[in-house]
Amino acid sequence: MTHQFHSTTLREYDIRGIIGETLGEADAYAIGRGFATLIARAGGSCVVVGYDGRVSSPVLEAALIRGLNDSGIDAVSVGMGPTPMLYYAEAVLEEADGGIQITGSHNPANYNGFKMVFQGRPFFGADIRKLGEMAAAGDWDAGTGTSRSVDILERYVDRLVEDFGGKAARVGWDCGNGAAGPAVELLVKRLPGEHFTLFTEVDGNFPNHHPDPTEEKNLADLKALVAEKKLDFGVAFDGDGDRIGAIDGQGRVIWGDQLLSIYAEVVLKDLPGATIIADVKASQALFDRVSELGGEPLMWKTGHSLIKSKMKETGCPLAGEMSGHVFFKHRYYGFDDALYAAVRLIEAQTLLGKSVTQLRGEMAPMINTPEMRFQVDEARKFAVVEEVLARLSASGATVNATDGARVNTEDGWWLLRASNTQDVLVARAEARDEAGLERLMAQIDEQLAASGLERGEQAGH
Repeated sequence: MTHQFHSTTLREYDIRGIIGETLGEADAYAIGRGFATLIARAGGSCVVVGYDGRVSSPVLEAALIRGLNDSGIDAVSVGMGPTPMLYYAEAVLEEADGGIQITGSHNPANYNGFKMVFQGRPFFGADIRKLGEMAAAGDWDAGTGTSRSVDILERYVDRLVEDFGGKAARVGWDCGNGAAGPAVELLVKRLPGEHFTLFTEVDGNFPNHHPDPTEEKNLADLKALVAEKKLDFGVAFDGDGDRIGAIDGQGRVIWGDQLLSIYAEVVLKDLPGATIIADVKASQALFDRVSELGGEPLMWKTGHSLIKSKMKETGCPLAGEMSGHVFFKHRYYGFDDALYAAVRLIEAQTLLGKSVTQLRGEMAPMINTPEMRFQVDEARKFAVVEEVLARLSASGATVNATDGARVNTEDGWWLLRASNTQDVLVARAEARDEAGLERLMAQIDEQLAASGLERGEQAGH
C-alpha cells in the first residue's frame, strides 16, 4: 500500500492543508503509519496524540491512531487541548516515545494539520519529507498496536502554576474560541487576583474573531475588556495555544520581542550571562537590551522547530519569536507554551517590582513596520532572496544572512526573507524616526524591483 500527499501539505515545520481539498483521513492514516514506523525503528513503542478544537480534528485523530496501530505502535490519546498540553504529555508520560498534535494553528477554520515531537526533539524539515518518501514507497512496518485515553488536563494546569512566585494581579484572557479555553478556565481558578475570560468555549468556526494574536485587529475585544475593568494587562492565544499576544493596562500591544525583553530580564537575574535566542524578525532593541542585562543575544532563523533545535544545541534557557512563540527552558521544558508564558508575565511584575504597563512604557520607542507579506511564486521565493544577498554582498552592505537578508544601516535595519510555510516573501523594517523608516522601505523596494517584483499588494495569512 502506498500514499501520495498533496504537494502543498508537507511543510518545513509541520503538515498543513485544507480539509477535503489537500488534507483528509487518508493523509492522517499515512502520517500515522510513517511516524509509527520511524518510532519503532528507533526502538520506541508508544506515541501520544492530542487535537485542537477544529471541527475536522476528531476524524483525523481516529485515522491517525489507526495508522499508528497498524504499524505496531501503541497510541495514548490525551483528547482535545492546546498543543503545549500534548508537548507536556510527551515530556512527562514515561511510556511516550513521541507525540502528534492535530492542529490548524492560527489558520482559517477549514484548515488542519499536524505538529510532531520525536523522542523529545522537534520533528521537521527532512523528517517531514521522509514521511512523504516512505508513503510513496509503502515503506511502513506492519503490526498491531493498542489505543487508550488519558486525561492529563488537570495535571498540565497544575504544572503551569507549580512554582508560581507572583502576587495577585487583575488580568484579561482572550482564548478566541481556540483549544486553550478549557485549560485557561481551570488555570485562572488557581491564580491569585481577579481574572476575566473571553471566548473560552471551544468553537472551530471561531465566531468572535480569528485566533491570531499577532494581528492587532484580533485584540479589539481584549482591549475593550482591559479598559472597561481597568485591568493590569491582557493576554490572548492563537488557535492551539502555543503563541501568546499581550496588551498592557493602557491597551498598547506588547509584541513578541517586547515580551521576550521582559522575560529576559527575569531569567538573567537568575542565570547571569545566559544566551537568549530570538528570531531574525525581532527588534534590534531586544538584542541590545539582552546585552545590556549581561546576557548573550543570539539571532536565529524563524520557525518554532528551528528555534527549539538551536536551544537544545546551545543550552539556552529562553527563546522567542516575533510571532509570539515563547520557549522557557528556565524552570520548564523548553517548548512553546503560551499559557505558561502568561503565568510568567504575571510573575514578572512581582519579580521585577514593576507593572507590565510600566515595563512596556520604559521600552525605547522604535518606529517599525508590521510583518509585511508579498505574494511570490513558490518556485521563485528563495531565488529572489539569493539575488538580493548577491547584490548586497557586491555593494558592501552590512548583512546578516542567518535567515534571508537582514541589513543594518545608520537608520536602523530591514529584513527580507522567504516564508517556509507560504508562497510569500516577508519583509520588516525598523528605524528611530519616520524619515529613516522611509529610507529603509525605499531600499526594500529597490531590491524587489531589481528582482522584477514590487511591494504592491500584501498577502494575507
